[in-house]
Amino acid sequence: MEPPFSNETPWAPSPRYPDERIRDLDPSFARYHPMNAAVQKLAGGTRWGEGPVWFGDHRCLIWSDVPANRMLRWDEQTGATTVFRAPSNFSNGNARDREGRLITCEHLTRRVTRTEHDGRITIIADRFEGKRLNSPNDVVVKSDGTIWFTDPPYGILGDHEGERAESELPQAVYRADPARGTLEVVADGIDGPNGLAFSPDESLFYVVESRCSPRKILSFSVGEGGHLSNRRDFIVAEPGGTPDGFRVDEDGNLWCGWGMGQGQDGVRVFNKDGAAIGHIDLPERCANLCFGGPHRNRLLVLGARSLYSLFVNTRGI
Repeated sequence: MEPPFSNETPWAPSPRYPDERIRDLDPSFARYHPMNAAVQKLAGGTRWGEGPVWFGDHRCLIWSDVPANRMLRWDEQTGATTVFRAPSNFSNGNARDREGRLITCEHLTRRVTRTEHDGRITIIADRFEGKRLNSPNDVVVKSDGTIWFTDPPYGILGDHEGERAESELPQAVYRADPARGTLEVVADGIDGPNGLAFSPDESLFYVVESRCSPRKILSFSVGEGGHLSNRRDFIVAEPGGTPDGFRVDEDGNLWCGWGMGQGQDGVRVFNKDGAAIGHIDLPERCANLCFGGPHRNRLLVLGARSLYSLFVNTRGI
């Protein structure tokens, strides 16, 4: 049985404003953090938090505790954290589609699913050309309703976040179109495809290459029908820098889960040109994050074992 929710990661709120954990790496970042906003710790007790998704109509955050084989829910009004789903098939990334339904990447079943409004589970993708997917990792839904997800082998490498198995397919990024019932590879040749997102106008597609050295965030131009071209290294992490899940704000900035090690752990912010402009220090590596709250200006950040938040002067797309 998992331990009760707690504040096990050492933490003390900032005693003063501005919060010294919020660092300007470039003067342009100053406008994005209010002087009297500070990092808050909302919950703890997870083994590896991932896949946060905001449900504005319920004022709650849903996320995955991957090795614990469960999904959790944090309620904005009460501050309570409860179990949303257990077992969860070692779920990882989550998103919402254009009808507000939950889209989930599952390691154990090696599939992407949709939770219908009545609770039924619909399989979006579990095979490609007759072969099983590896372990879908992260997912984003485009404005046209297509579902884009990454498929590295992390969940089948051992029995900690899934079950050990052999890969049947190369690592890739996929695009599923539920309306047409199609699944296609949109990008391959990426070593450890992980977090992914679109620019505000969806003309650019970003994806983390998490097993190269140094680690990178790649960018692609998005063409007609979701065709990707013009692959380039958009962000190349410095030694020790580890990008994971990320989100994009209305100005095109990338707010990235980051690590590993002192001075690296937390959230690294890059502008639309790929320059690092800010950092939010945390006492643990950040795996993923999203924007929430009524105005989408509350950054909800998943450390490995804890959930944090910070109000910012921008909105997630």
